Amino acid sequence: MTMRRRLIPDIVNLQAFECAARHQNFSRAAEELNLTQSAVSRQISDLEQQTGLKLFERVRQRVVLSEAGLRLLPEVKDLLLRSERLMIGAVAAGQMKLSLKVATLPTFGMRWLVPRLGRFLDEHRDVAVTVESRSKPFSFDEDNFDLAIHYGLPAWAGAVATFLCNETVLPVASRELAARLGLVAPEELSSAPLLHLTTRPKLWAQWFDLQDLPTENAYPGARFDQFSMIIAAAIAGLGVALLPTYLIEDELGTGTLLPLFDLPMPTENSYYIVMPEKKQTNETATMFQDWLLSEVTPQAKA
Repeated sequence: MTMRRRLIPDIVNLQAFECAARHQNFSRAAEELNLTQSAVSRQISDLEQQTGLKLFERVRQRVVLSEAGLRLLPEVKDLLLRSERLMIGAVAAGQMKLSLKVATLPTFGMRWLVPRLGRFLDEHRDVAVTVESRSKPFSFDEDNFDLAIHYGLPAWAGAVATFLCNETVLPVASRELAARLGLVAPEELSSAPLLHLTTRPKLWAQWFDLQDLPTENAYPGARFDQFSMIIAAAIAGLGVALLPTYLIEDELGTGTLLPLFDLPMPTENSYYIVMPEKKQTNETATMFQDWLLSEVTPQAKA
C-alpha cells in the first residue's frame, strides 16, 4: 500500500492536539509537554491545515473541541497508544536476540497457554514473547503476528493451518449446586439452570440431541461471551456449564467443579495453529509451533 506523505501526520502535532483536548487549555497542555503556548498553538494549527478541519472552538477562557475535533480525538488517542506500544515492544525486543508475537483466543490463552508458557521461556530465554488475545480471525497483513491459535475450520486467508487438538465438552457444576440438584439421569438437566456461550448457542442442544433427549429446554439460561466467564459462573453456582475439559483441568482435579454425568461430547470444530504464508520460514515461529504441539496430550490429538 502506497502512502501519501502529506497525509501522514506528525506525531508531535497529534500529541499537542490530544493534550490540549484533555486539558481544554493550551497553556496547561504546554506545561505538560514542556513547550511554550505558542508552540502548542502552532502544532495544532499545522494539524488543522493538514486535515482541513477546525478542531477547537474558543469559549471564554478555554478551548473546546469542535464536532470535527470530537470525531478525530478517539482515533488520535488510539494511534498514540499504538505508537507507544510499538516503541516499548521494539525496545524490549531489542534487548533479546529473537522475538515472537502470538495471537490466541482469550480463554485458551489464559487457562491453557499461559500456565504452560513458562516451560517454553525456560528453554528459550533469548526469545521475547508477546501474547495478545483475539476473539475473531484477523488480517496478518494488518496485525503483525507470527502465528495465531484458532478454533474453527482449517481455513485462513494467506495462512497455513496446522491441527493442534480436538475439543471435548463435559457437563459440570459446582459441588454445592451438584448436591442441591441431586441429578441422577441426564434428562433431569432439562429443569436445571444452564449456562450458555453466546458464540455457540446450540452447544447444549447438540449435547441433548446426542443423549437422545428433547431439545426444547436446551436454550433457556444465562448467556456469556467468553468461556472464562462461564467457568466463573459455574464455580459461583449460577448454573450447569458445558465446558471444554482442557480449560477446567485444575477445577476438575480439585473438585471445585464436578462432572454431573460422564457423558463427554466432541465438538464439531478443532483448534489450529495458524501461521502466515510469508512467515513459514520464521524459525522462531516454527519452534514455538513445535513446542505447542508437544504440549498437547495424546487424547486431545485423537
